[in-house]
Amino acid sequence: MALLELQNVHTYYGGIHALKGLSIKVEPGEIVTLIGSNGAGKSTTLKTICGQARAREGKVLFNGKEITQLKTHEIAASGIAHVPEGRRIFPKLTVKENLEMGAFGVKDKKVIDEGFELAFHYFPRLKERINQKGGTMSGGEQQMLAIARGLMMRPKILMLDEPSMGLAPILVEQIFHIITEMNQEGMTILLVEQNANQALSVANRGYVIQTGEIILQEEAKALLSNPQVREAYLA
Repeated sequence: MALLELQNVHTYYGGIHALKGLSIKVEPGEIVTLIGSNGAGKSTTLKTICGQARAREGKVLFNGKEITQLKTHEIAASGIAHVPEGRRIFPKLTVKENLEMGAFGVKDKKVIDEGFELAFHYFPRLKERINQKGGTMSGGEQQMLAIARGLMMRPKILMLDEPSMGLAPILVEQIFHIITEMNQEGMTILLVEQNANQALSVANRGYVIQTGEIILQEEAKALLSNPQVREAYLA
């Protein structure tokens, strides 16, 4: 059984038909990437999964249970973490306070402590800056903080939206190394990434989305060598 599955999902923004019968699966332990041009529907897919946008038709299933109409906080509590595009940390809050916001609503101190332990395991630099305000950190550090905040509820799946955006190449390599490490240690990841070459190099499988529809799905290695994909997204 897939950990996460979208079945024939249609999502609208007003009269704009953003997702047109989209179906994808993410199996436990995979990195699955969604690639496509700007406006193709990548971010809308993640927003639909986490309830920020609502599917008008179709189903979103998580662990075999339908979550299509659950509230966003209920979806997060079920084990889905969404790290949105653009980091969206709280610039006036410290690293510690930003991380605590990632566990908002969690009453079990053990879960929160385990969240901090996990965050600092992957991002030890954040521990060194625990009392520093988020807005004074570098872009790379802010991206680390955004991902670490997503780990605070000990999710079953981590959805990352454009984690390399605006980062220097050396920091992109570092972020993707950490993504790979998280996956090797058991985290299932759904990755939206403009840098298709980088995304496909770490993913197990990939979907190509165009104007709200999946036009191609393959093992990541096959997509990397596909002439159509190379010309459109890897040039």
